[in-house]
Amino acid sequence: MLFLRRDRLLWVLTLSALLGADIYFHLWPEIQVRLGRDWDCDCDNTASHVEEASTIAAMISPATMDYNGSKLQHLFSHHLYTVQPTKPPAHHLLLNAHETIRYHRKRIISFNRRRRSHHVDQNGTSQFINADFDFYTPWLQFHLGISKDALYPRSSPVVEQLLEKISNLTIIHADYSPDDKALNGECDCSPIVKPSGTHLKLVLRFQDFGKAMFKPMKQNREDETPEDFFYFVDFQRHNAEIAAFHLDRILDFRRVPPVSGRLINVTEDIFLAAGNSELQTVFFLSPADNVCFFSKCLYMCKTEYAVCGDPHIIEGSLSAYLPSLSYAPRHSVPNPWIRSYTFTGKEEWEMNPSYCDSVKHLHPYTNPRRLLNIIDMAIFDFLIGNMDRHHYEIFTKFGDDGLLLHLDNARGFGRHSQDELSILAPLYQCCMVKDDTWQRLNLLALPEYRLSDVMRESLSADPLPDVLTEPHLLALDRRLQRILEVVRQCAQTYGEEKVVLKNMRKFPR
Repeated sequence: MLFLRRDRLLWVLTLSALLGADIYFHLWPEIQVRLGRDWDCDCDNTASHVEEASTIAAMISPATMDYNGSKLQHLFSHHLYTVQPTKPPAHHLLLNAHETIRYHRKRIISFNRRRRSHHVDQNGTSQFINADFDFYTPWLQFHLGISKDALYPRSSPVVEQLLEKISNLTIIHADYSPDDKALNGECDCSPIVKPSGTHLKLVLRFQDFGKAMFKPMKQNREDETPEDFFYFVDFQRHNAEIAAFHLDRILDFRRVPPVSGRLINVTEDIFLAAGNSELQTVFFLSPADNVCFFSKCLYMCKTEYAVCGDPHIIEGSLSAYLPSLSYAPRHSVPNPWIRSYTFTGKEEWEMNPSYCDSVKHLHPYTNPRRLLNIIDMAIFDFLIGNMDRHHYEIFTKFGDDGLLLHLDNARGFGRHSQDELSILAPLYQCCMVKDDTWQRLNLLALPEYRLSDVMRESLSADPLPDVLTEPHLLALDRRLQRILEVVRQCAQTYGEEKVVLKNMRKFPR
């Protein structure tokens, strides 16, 4: 037995010597070559130390090499983004698949019949295209995937498929938005629609029966909102809608419907596809021979504020529609931190630093989950610079525990040079944040996941070039640091366990 143990020890020593020699004579010289280090230099160069550490990390971390430099893929492979919840039970899903399919099959027959009748009445010369229905069409799968917690599951292939369809599929029908129809008395949209003041938007329907809200380009990328503008008369920016969707997905909120940019032919895609003759009356030819159109709203929708093609082509955003209100009703709720929509007035929260204490005693904010969702929304709005969140929407089915929808983000990204800290009032007045939100915000502040970098990469997949200018992208990093600082100050005052909340069932004492 003694000889066996001695032989085993000799084998271990021999293998150790061979391994050490291999490291010293082969691996270590290779590391020296790759680092390019000058061993004769006694200088203490911090930058070179960081570079060396990064190089070594790249050499020993095959995971980093697998992403080919993609920070976005690296982010979405992080465990905070890869944890897949169990399949939601039926009562946590918004729609019943069988009922939804039956509903849409009836609707598409009626829709094609009305369109054909209108086409004949107008003596249409263009080719008539029927809308088709397919169970596997991306917009339907998107609707069927909506749950109590998010509009779509993590890593859902349906989102990318839907974006591709929105940006390419043939447009067969154009009509006024519900805002315009409400003003015309054509529908009772009061539960969900607020009258537009400066909006210019249309509903476009595709050959697969999906539809999207179209907002045309009205402001150049490089233009900032003038300092003298009030937030409630700011421009509507199509690129803000696109960027807001990408940011929402990066934050893992998943509360903004998919949005894609697209070049639209004003004549073919809107005028000739108009669903009623009244819509065609708002088109005209400008003195420069460009095709222009305007819409109906309360204040600025007339020829002076029309948008024009060049001469026919205009870029815009297309936001995927949520399920119809007739079978998936939503409720519009005033934001407790709503702003005063007057020139001189102020709301209570602007004058009372303890305002959050009174909100906690009001239904539905006695439910911590709802209040924490409001704080998530404030963080999102601060990052995009949106001061116009006067209402938010929820699906009626899910009640107080459901997600808050982050809709209508076109007034974001107006001023990259200003950080409007009052948008963060829910955060610094309540001093609470979800634990998972806090972890992701800290992750996005790290160099390897830098928010501006992953946003830049994510936006590069959109059909429109340069959705956000570089100053707007860099502003995201600056604003993220402001958010982190607010939370740290709260933690210093009240303790981290009372600020960063894992339990959303009750408020901390």
